[in-house]
Formats: sequence, structure tokens, C-alpha cells
Amino acid sequence: MKETIAALRALERKNYAYTYAQSLITYDAETGAPAESAAGRAEAVEVLSRAQFDLLTDPALDALLDRADEAAGNEQEHAEVRELRRMLSRIRPIPADEYAAFERLTQESVAAWAKAKKAGDFSLFAPCLEKLVEGRRRQAEQIAPGRDPYETLLDQYEPGLTVERCDAFFATVRGAVVPLLEAVQARGSAVRTDFLDQEWPVEGQRALAQKIMKLWGLDPERCVLAESEHPFTDGFNTSDVRITTHYMPRDVLSSLYSVAHEGGHALYELHVDPALNYTVLAGGASMGLHESQSRLFENMVGRSKGCIHLLWPTLNTLFHNQLGGVTEEEFYRAANRAEPGLIRTEADELTYCLHILVRYELEKALMHGELTVADLPAAWNEKYREYLGLDVPDDARGVLQDIHWAWGNFGYFPSYALGSAYAAQAVDSLQKTIDFDAMYEAGDLGPLRDALTDRLWRYGNLKETGWLVESLCGGPFDPKYYISYLKKKYTELYCL
Repeated sequence: MKETIAALRALERKNYAYTYAQSLITYDAETGAPAESAAGRAEAVEVLSRAQFDLLTDPALDALLDRADEAAGNEQEHAEVRELRRMLSRIRPIPADEYAAFERLTQESVAAWAKAKKAGDFSLFAPCLEKLVEGRRRQAEQIAPGRDPYETLLDQYEPGLTVERCDAFFATVRGAVVPLLEAVQARGSAVRTDFLDQEWPVEGQRALAQKIMKLWGLDPERCVLAESEHPFTDGFNTSDVRITTHYMPRDVLSSLYSVAHEGGHALYELHVDPALNYTVLAGGASMGLHESQSRLFENMVGRSKGCIHLLWPTLNTLFHNQLGGVTEEEFYRAANRAEPGLIRTEADELTYCLHILVRYELEKALMHGELTVADLPAAWNEKYREYLGLDVPDDARGVLQDIHWAWGNFGYFPSYALGSAYAAQAVDSLQKTIDFDAMYEAGDLGPLRDALTDRLWRYGNLKETGWLVESLCGGPFDPKYYISYLKKKYTELYCL
């Protein structure tokens, strides 16, 4: 029995090594690699992904998993078998050469996307995107013949999520957000924002980022911050988590809240039980759960009055000239304003789900064959006029603003909206046992970290996603908590 589990763990360690190498290549590509280095990365990733594919599709693995399931003596060992089988069900139906070629394509596509975004020219990225859409649709049909291909992709990011559930969720949220946004806009300029558009020295922003990391409790010996075009988090193991941000000289809130957001992801990765390292149970259980932590720390914590009060002395020290004549209350209100904008990552809490709704409807249409890549920019622009009342001036601030599709991540975007809703319900539950005001007054987020470790973080992927959602939320998921949170916040902020 011990030999069987040892063989299982040896296989998982090999799988971890391949994943680590490919993730490190991607991290390097976004943070420090030369602009023309994509070809070499693509070559390496194709070779590594093919080797990993061969490891996981070896026919002998089936017998090992059967023996391991019988030999398993605890919950973790049974869960490792479960997750490996789930992983195999998503890989084995895809031909080996096609699998490796697609991984190579993502490296080439990210480089093409970066050039297209810089030039503001979608045509430079469109050929790659056509291959990505075709490839993902074909893979989805190989994995689950006869099933809605987009639903198969949704399930890979949030196990159990269906198109029907997504449609119902977005309909509920949109039905509440649209009239609330209309009421906010009818109030006019109730929030002062004139001081935001000015030069905010990048060195000061870097110092503020380090303040956020310290306040969040991110151990600098295990978590580092770098810079990239699009902020992201990579969790390699519980002693190695990388986050990135992007500094904008005329927008201090952008980097502040991207670090707050990515810091939430990092906390989740850092607090997984170390016993799960190098197994298929390491890291977050789903992208909805992962985004719940990033959105919780970005918004429910980072934009709270208590947190901004904690940051106010640092803000004034770093940006004394910029904040001259600005009160703490005015800064709080500006950080929480509701104002339709073009960029998802800069969106306020109220309009954020509308940004996600645009992407959900477009990528669903792409996967259903109802929308062509060539027509995507026009469709994007039309939805921004419909949902946010905005005209998109160029592709860089439109269809090219996100990196997700270049990575081949179709079906990911709904996780952001679900994560926001999970977070709102979790905070509603956590407030019954945690005095958030006292926590901010003490300047120590330890009680919140401890509670989230107990409810979610420590489990990694040990438990099924549905169980973890209920554990985090304090009961069955219900979007009414998210709607109530938004209504309460913006009714108070805008005196509706």
C-alpha cells in the first residue's frame, strides 16, 4: 500500500515539475523577457507540454490510480486520485500533437496580443485568436461530445457551472445593477474626483504597494511583487508566490487596487496546507473561489473606510502635494465612486459585472459559432454602448484590453463575477464573528486571515468545489447577498 501511494506521489511530483517550468516561462515572459523572445518560449513550452501530456496519458496510469484508490488511507489520498482522474478526463480525449501545438500557440498568441495592444490594431492579433477559438471549441467537443462546448470550458474553471446557471446569475445581477447605476448617475457629481487625474510619482506608488503587501500579511520571503502589462498571480507552492502590478503615472488607484487584488490571490495560495504541495490538490480549488479572495481584499477590505483610514498616513507621506486639500473622506468616496469606464480592471464595484457580462456574452457567442473573430471588435463596441453607455475609441481600450483570450482562457471571465458574489456573502457571514472595525483600528488583518484559512484557504483542492463555496459563504450560495451589498453601499455613498 505504501509503495502504491509513493508511486502516485512520484507521478504528481513529475507533473508539478512540468507545470512549474511552464508557469515560470510564462511569468518570465510577462515580467522580464525581451520583446522578441516568444519563439524560444513557444519551442520550450511545446516540448514540455508534450512531455507532460505523455506522462498523464500513459495507459499504465489507470492501473496505478485503481490501486491507489484501494490503498488510500485518508481523505487526501482519495482526493488526489479523484483530481487526477478529473485532470485526465480533460486531457486524454485531445490528440497529443494537437495538445502540444495549442500550448505553443498560446505563447505565440500572447506575444501577438501584446504587439496588437501596443499598436491599438486588432488585425495583428485576429489570426491567432481565430486559431485559439477553433482549437478550444474542438477540444471542448473532444472532451464532452454533444455537450455545449462553452459549458465544457466553464466547468474547467468552476466545476459544476452551467450556461443555464450563468445566464440566471447574470440576469439577476443585471436586473439589480442597471437601475441602481441609473439612480447613481441621476445624482450627478456627488463624489469629488478632480484630484485623481494628476501625476502620482511611480516611486511613491511602489512604496504604497509594499505597504499594502505588509498590511495584507504577505511574507516577503515567500511572495514577491513584479511589474507586467497585465497584473496577475502565479502560485508555484506555499513558499513561492509571484504577483505583478502595472503602475500608471496618472492613476494611483490603479496600482493600489491591483496589488490589493493580486494580494488576495496570493494569500489564498500561501495558506494552503503545505502537506498538499507538489500534489494535484495544491492551490485554489476553482477560479470563482480564487477570484472571491482577490475581490474580497480589493473591495470589501481595500476600499473600506477602515482600511483607507489605515492607509491615510502613508498616502499623505508619499503624496503630500497631490493630496493637499483632499480629506480622508473625499479619498474614500473617490476610491468607491461608480462611474462607467472602458477598462475592466479599473472598473468600480457597481459596473464591474457589466464588464464581465460583455465578455461572457461575446465568448459564449464565439464558442457557439454565432460570432466570428472578424466581427468581434464591432460586437464589443456595441455592447459597451448598450451596457455602459460608452463609445470605445480604439481596440487597445476595447477588445484588446484583456490578456485572457490570448492565453486561451475562454470560460474564465464569469469567475470574476461569481467571485464578487461569493465574497459579498462570505463577508456578510464573517461579520457575525469578526469585528471588522476593531480589526482595522488595531491595524491587524489577522482575524480575517485566520477565518478565511479555516473556511477555505487551508483546503486547497482537497474538498469538492461545492463544499468549499458553502464553507466560505457560510451556507448555500445566493446572489441576493451581493445585490444587497451593492445597494447598501451605493445608497449610502450617493445618498439615494
